[in-house]
Amino acid sequence: MQSKDMLREHIAKTASLADEQFNYFFSHFKHQSFKKGQIIIAEGDKVNCEYFVLSGCLKSFYINEDVKMFILQFAMPTWWASDYDALYSGTKATINVDCITDAEVLSLSNDDREKICKEIHEAEHFFRWRTNKGYVASQKRLLSVMNNDVKHRYEELMTQYPALYNMVPKQLIAAYLGVSRETLSRLNHP
Repeated sequence: MQSKDMLREHIAKTASLADEQFNYFFSHFKHQSFKKGQIIIAEGDKVNCEYFVLSGCLKSFYINEDVKMFILQFAMPTWWASDYDALYSGTKATINVDCITDAEVLSLSNDDREKICKEIHEAEHFFRWRTNKGYVASQKRLLSVMNNDVKHRYEELMTQYPALYNMVPKQLIAAYLGVSRETLSRLNHP
């Protein structure tokens, strides 16, 4: 599927844009290709884009002072990724985004998103809906971390996103769950 068709199908689940509106909307995106392991956003960077994943898989993560990695998000096709705090507030990035696999994305600058939202009500509706959905997903994940053991969280993740199992190395799934690779192995081999 072409990138334009993929984005249109994604948006059509929430907002209805006429052909002319969508063509104008799409004209603000930039197609980019990244290699496995390539950094898209590094801590300390100025962030001015968000990324719509066409193919491959990205991860958003934080590394603390003890050099321990905490994965905030995996982003597979039709998902969005960025350091949203830095993007919206104009501060420097506190999280990193890189490529788990080779990836194709469409990037959209913050300025262009704001411009589009002012000009096309349906686009504003789409971005508001997407932001709300992301907030709800984050809240559910936080509640799951607070209330469920690792085995339950792992099973929940694999049930919701089975493609992750083959796309993402197990040590990254372990980092997402907040456990060691060894703990994750024990969950699979009682």
